[in-house]
Amino acid sequence: MTEIATGTYVIRGAAILGGDAEDLLIRDGVIAERGTGLSAEGATVIEAAGLVALPGMVDIHTHLREPGREDAETVETGTRAAALGGYTAVHAMANSNPVADTAGVVEQVHSLGRASGWVDVRPVGAVTVGLAGEQLAELGAMADSRAHVRVFSDDGICVHDPVLMRRALEYVKAFDGVVAQHAQEPRLTAGAQMNEGTVSAVLGLAGWPAVAEESIIARDVLLAQHVGSRLHVCHVSTAGSVEIVRWAKERGINVTAEVTPHHLLLTDELVRSYDPVYKVNPPLRTDADVQALRAGLADGTIDVVGTDHAPHPSEHKECEWAQAAMGMTGLETALSVVQETMIETGLMTWADFARVTSTVPAAIGRVADQGRPLEAGEPANVILVDPAARWTVDPHKMATMGRNSPFAGRELPGAVVATFFKGHPTVLDGKLNTPYRYAAEPAGAGSSN
Repeated sequence: MTEIATGTYVIRGAAILGGDAEDLLIRDGVIAERGTGLSAEGATVIEAAGLVALPGMVDIHTHLREPGREDAETVETGTRAAALGGYTAVHAMANSNPVADTAGVVEQVHSLGRASGWVDVRPVGAVTVGLAGEQLAELGAMADSRAHVRVFSDDGICVHDPVLMRRALEYVKAFDGVVAQHAQEPRLTAGAQMNEGTVSAVLGLAGWPAVAEESIIARDVLLAQHVGSRLHVCHVSTAGSVEIVRWAKERGINVTAEVTPHHLLLTDELVRSYDPVYKVNPPLRTDADVQALRAGLADGTIDVVGTDHAPHPSEHKECEWAQAAMGMTGLETALSVVQETMIETGLMTWADFARVTSTVPAAIGRVADQGRPLEAGEPANVILVDPAARWTVDPHKMATMGRNSPFAGRELPGAVVATFFKGHPTVLDGKLNTPYRYAAEPAGAGSSN
């Protein structure tokens, strides 16, 4: 990969991972020094007293919609939103149109990400052709492509055939890949509109039972154990799912799991409003589930926070509940929601935050230059956060094209002040600055990014 050397910056007096205040000297895309009283000739100084310095966030679960669904989002708008949210890398899910089930499509997404320059875009390859669940997609070709795919998922649709799931798990072992499963037994959720429980009974909406998620997770951790492969469980949402993942980890099964910010904060009580902004897959669950998810994230049972950022055109959400699309935006609110639910509750520290939003997601996706320590010699993917800030969510002021934020009108804590991607400030003073620009590659040159 050919990259342009970036400028020199001194971040002065930031609390590194929420600890002691130190300086970071960034030069030519890397952290050149860490200490106190740092300076460099010609450096741009960023006064960061009162701010927390963290490694750039890595989202393991983003829907950028392009190609084919540019009425909902594009790589450009989605990655702008990601940079503003403190992300320096995102994994773009495969349910585009055409589906990202070939080397050609994942390379297109990869190229669009490089052209954008706001964050590192890592395409996720589909597990099955067309997300149809009938035959495996070109997993090896996508892995060997310039996009260097390592995460495969039919997200939005469960790989429900156990034989096909087993074959996928076996196949990805050859290149240290991982299958990210959308755990949903389709025969238990046909026509489901929300979580199955007291609220669904009162509202008369078809219920989505917790067992539909839990049964697939139980099956798949056993399959992963049987073939000795890596499994990642997307957006766990129930207390029972947490217990199954905990059981699997206690037995040494190679499974990781994610939780979304909205499942850490919101409950199915909000569906009483019939506002389709709260319609999501998996559905909002009960308060008991929310508390179990928080506890699971705090104790390491749940490994990462993934946004499941799912923008939709307004007409797909501003309609009757039954006809509305499922999904919520999340890239620009994730940090604040995790701060409110996990840090301000005392369940986690900022160092823990860095682990679940950066270090571990980068490791799951095998993204070598992301999620690194804030130490000399490491890539300068760094964010500065003001933990004392308060702001009110206004979807119309966001960079994403999606206006379907479930946090609209809610006051949240914490704000991203600056984002450095490869040593270049993509965000300064809480506003978009300029994207990182790659040097032109010779004709026919390849890149593993």
